[in-house]
Amino acid sequence: MKEREFEIIAPDDEIFENLNDLGAFRIGGKSEKEIEEDYSDKKKFVDENLWNKVQRVGKKISFAKDIMALYYYMKDPLVSWHRKAIVVMGLIYFISPIDTIPDIAPLIGYLDDLGVISALIKFLGSELIPYYDTKFRS
Repeated sequence: MKEREFEIIAPDDEIFENLNDLGAFRIGGKSEKEIEEDYSDKKKFVDENLWNKVQRVGKKISFAKDIMALYYYMKDPLVSWHRKAIVVMGLIYFISPIDTIPDIAPLIGYLDDLGVISALIKFLGSELIPYYDTKFRS
């Protein structure tokens, strides 16, 4: 099989010559400061609404302890806001009444929420273990 030849348009050191030209890499055209402010607003929403939802449905779902661990992870000042932002979005999905599967559906209403929470737990891995309340640890 014949190897392809590639033309080098610009050497690597010329591509990122001026780091101020990286505006195209901004998320949604927002600066990092705007993203952090947006994260703060979403974190405040979670703080205000998570407890109501957990009190309402905590006994119906088996993953309430995982939600609490994610909440404590979100509140830890030593965790970077980038990682917290992922957790905040997952908790907002749990809180939100607009779901893929409505929460009022018997037996299967919380399966989509369980999927999102499970994905977060898988993503964070052992990093999340210290945030579980000691009475939930086995």
